[in-house]
Amino acid sequence: MSGRALAAAVRSGDRSARSVVDEHLAAIRSGEPEIHAFNLVLADEARAAADEVDRRVAAGEDPGVLTGVPVAIKDNMCTRGVPTTCSSRILEGWRPPYDATVVERLAAAGAVLVGKTNLDEFAMGSSTENSAFGATRNPLDTTKVPGGSSGGSAAAVAAGFVPLSLGSDTGGSIRQPAALCGVVGVKPTYGAVSRYGLVAFASSLDQIGPFARTVSDAALFLEVIGGHDPLDSTSIPGAAADLTSVLDRGVEGMRIGIIEELSGDGLEGIAGDVRARLGEAAAALEAAGATVETTSVPSTVYGLSAYYVIAPAEASSNLARYDGVRFGLRVDAPNSGDMHTATRTAGFGDEVKRRIMLGTYALSAGYYDAYYGKSQKVRTLIVNDFAMAYGTYDLLLSPTAPTTAFPIGEKTADPMTMYLNDVCTIPSNLAGHPSMSVPFGVGDDGMPVGVQVLAPAMGEPVMFRAAAVLEAAAPPGASS
Repeated sequence: MSGRALAAAVRSGDRSARSVVDEHLAAIRSGEPEIHAFNLVLADEARAAADEVDRRVAAGEDPGVLTGVPVAIKDNMCTRGVPTTCSSRILEGWRPPYDATVVERLAAAGAVLVGKTNLDEFAMGSSTENSAFGATRNPLDTTKVPGGSSGGSAAAVAAGFVPLSLGSDTGGSIRQPAALCGVVGVKPTYGAVSRYGLVAFASSLDQIGPFARTVSDAALFLEVIGGHDPLDSTSIPGAAADLTSVLDRGVEGMRIGIIEELSGDGLEGIAGDVRARLGEAAAALEAAGATVETTSVPSTVYGLSAYYVIAPAEASSNLARYDGVRFGLRVDAPNSGDMHTATRTAGFGDEVKRRIMLGTYALSAGYYDAYYGKSQKVRTLIVNDFAMAYGTYDLLLSPTAPTTAFPIGEKTADPMTMYLNDVCTIPSNLAGHPSMSVPFGVGDDGMPVGVQVLAPAMGEPVMFRAAAVLEAAAPPGASS
């Protein structure tokens, strides 16, 4: 049952929130040992919250549009008094003294938090194999990765543990695992959802967004968490966009461009079966009344290179606070310098260390202009090229991920091969634009393929209209 339908059933009294939560906790108990989607399951807390929802419903109150719906959140979002680890040893024992804004908004809408999901450490990865607490497995084939870095959140929805979950997306960390797990994943416009309480990776790129099994649920979830937050200086003024009311408006008369640089033969690594599904998605949009043609957004070919300078540079600054002094892991040593070194050596995993070193180098004297400064210029080129494209097209289209889910362990030894998984998703982060992955059939191996719909800033309503059309036209998906 969809999250929207569950909420309606609990609000009407047809179902109790407690029964809904118990049902999902039972699914977690059954499947979690094999999948490892969660770092922490809050069973007792979820039951208590569900009982409070039922009390309010019985008293004639309306707890909100997500009344009684079990949700999970990525373990890099702060929860008051509840461990927040970012899947890193360095945050051992840390319990935030406050809730992230999105957590408060979920509670205000009547949702019930059932757990915090596994991720690549500090959201740095594309497979959820970099977690200090072990890899998450794809529920559709447990020999394969669920994508990353929000692999736990994607897997939790795909496995039926929860109907809705939250992830964060810095270079594709919502959309790529959504594609690999066969669910809907949305990266909103930068600033459309508050980042207050999200543990920072790369502050100019990070964005929180929803996972869901349906486009309609994703739209509802984004409405709940979106809107201005005075606690986030990058938050866009105004209320969240109305998305649910536009889902049935179709794409008649829209102009949609397929990004040649992210889907054509010139881009290394895009599998033939992924290209085939993209072509079928384009045909479905044409059949629904849109004009679809190939177009060029030239500078997107430099997106991967620019991202892997900008993101590590921001990470090297953001992660400097984990020093063993104020919170988290502390490895004692004879002096403070040795303590910092020992703590960070023991607390950070290899990929985090790699990106801190890359970022520190890019920001160092003598290299700042050559690397970081030049990457920011490329970022401006990408923004400008997208602006040119959106002068002609309402939306753009590309694959979400170059391939279907790959086997666990296949790419861990080669960071560059792993980084290429985000080649299609990174440009939207650099531009700050919304984009989303919609499941569209399967590849030759029977695993899900995702099609990415891209829109200009604040273009979520139009983006969701196209997503609804693709969902309705999609061929059968994968089954576990």
